[in-house]
Amino acid sequence: MIRRSSRGGTAALWSGLSLCAVTLTGLVASTSPEPATQEVAAPENVSAATMTNEPYCPPGTEPVSEAERRVADPDAGPSDSAEVTPEQAAEYQDRLRRAMDRVRDHEAAAPYTVPVVMHVISASDGSGEISDARIDDQVDVLNRAYRGEYAQGSEGTDTEFRFELADVTRTENDTWFRDFGEQRDEIRAELRQGGPETLNIYTADLGSGLLGFSTFPQDYADDPDQDGVAIAHDTLPGGDREKFNEGHTGTHEVGHWLGLFHTFQNGCESPGDYVDDTPYEREAASGCPEGRDTCPEREGEDPVTNFMNYSDDACMTHFTKGQADRMAEHWAAFREGAPQA
Repeated sequence: MIRRSSRGGTAALWSGLSLCAVTLTGLVASTSPEPATQEVAAPENVSAATMTNEPYCPPGTEPVSEAERRVADPDAGPSDSAEVTPEQAAEYQDRLRRAMDRVRDHEAAAPYTVPVVMHVISASDGSGEISDARIDDQVDVLNRAYRGEYAQGSEGTDTEFRFELADVTRTENDTWFRDFGEQRDEIRAELRQGGPETLNIYTADLGSGLLGFSTFPQDYADDPDQDGVAIAHDTLPGGDREKFNEGHTGTHEVGHWLGLFHTFQNGCESPGDYVDDTPYEREAASGCPEGRDTCPEREGEDPVTNFMNYSDDACMTHFTKGQADRMAEHWAAFREGAPQA
C-alpha cells in the first residue's frame, strides 16, 4: 500500500539562484593529473567509507575498525563496499575540467541558495516516520555546516552554500522503505522534483552499516531522474543511530552531490582528493582518531574532522577553502544553468 502526502515548504522550487556579490570569475579547474598507480578493485562509480583490504598502519599506530559507510553511488548497488578507483576519479576530474573550460567567463555569484525537497519514505507500522521538526533540524545542520559554524578556530570556511526547504513528501510503502536499494530507480524517478539545482533527499531504511549515498553532479545530464541523496532515516538529528545521529551523514552526502570526493580518495598517492588543502589519508577514519597520520611521508596529519571523512558525527567539524572552491566549480559547471529534466 502506498500513501502519499506533501508539505509545502517556505520556498518554491526554482531553476535560478539567490545571488549576491562574490563571483567565480577566474576559478579554473586544474588539468587532470595522471591516474594514480594504486590498484583498488571497485564496482563502477562507487565510493565507500572503508577499504576491503587489511588497513595499513604506520609504526606506532593501531588498525582502525571498519566504519559505517557513507558512499557516493551513481550506478552500483549501495550494499557494495569499495573505493572509487583512481581512474574513475580522474575521469570525473577531466569532465569537470572540460566543463569549466566552457563556463570560465561566466560569472556565478555566491551565496548559492539550494532548494531542498525531503522525501520521507516510511513503513505501515510507522517505522521511518520523521517529524517536521527533525526535518527542519536537518536543514539547519546543513546550513550551519556549510557556513562553517562547527569549525574550531580557523580550521574551517564558509562555503557560501545555503539550503532552504522547498517541500516535504511523505510516502508509506513497506517495500520501498525496507528495500530502498533495490527499488531506488523507481522511487527516485517517481518522486524527484525540480531541476539540477534542486537537492532531493530520500530517507528510508538503507540496511545495516549503510548511512547514505549520493550521485555526483557530473551524472545529472545523463540520468536526471536519479540525481539526489539518500540517507538512513535514523541519521537525521535526534535519530536512533548511535554516533551518527547529529545530521552529518546529510552534510557528507551533500558534499558528494556538490562534487567532493572522500578525503581518503587515492590514499597516499597523488592527486589524493583533488583538493590542495586537505592532507593525504590512506583510508577512512573511524571514531575520532585525533593525531592519526596514515601517510607519514606526506605533510599534515589525517583530516579526521573533515566532513568528507567517515568519523563519528560529533568529530566532524569543517570543510576547507579548497573544498568550498571545488563545490563552487561543480555548481557552475553542472548545476547552475544546466538543462531541466
